[in-house]
Amino acid sequence: VQLQAFGGGEVQPGGSLKLSCTISGSTWSYYAIYWFRQAPGKEREGVSCIAADGSSKFAESMEGRATISRDSAKNTVYLQMNSLKVEDTAVYYCATDEFTMCSDFYPERYYNSWGQGTLVTVSS
Repeated sequence: VQLQAFGGGEVQPGGSLKLSCTISGSTWSYYAIYWFRQAPGKEREGVSCIAADGSSKFAESMEGRATISRDSAKNTVYLQMNSLKVEDTAVYYCATDEFTMCSDFYPERYYNSWGQGTLVTVSS
């Protein structure tokens, strides 16, 4: 599968953004899709995941401030982020390990496919 992330931009603290990850490949609907982010000078970290059955998980840093959804008709996974903080500033990536259920957030090399990132800047 191939993934592409879109929707980044600059918002003020407290604002919202909706990121999109479009996925090509006929089997993508069977896969869990992950969102990761990488801030300058920091390691890539997991943000959220949505499984093939629609179940989801969030990193503690994003719990309660984000929702994740998938639209099979549009081959897209969305990450809606609210109440954004300065520390949410990062390049956001989508990825898959080609398993159906979400697992723990593993290092970058574990995942089969990555999309190009989209930059989210939270600044006043």
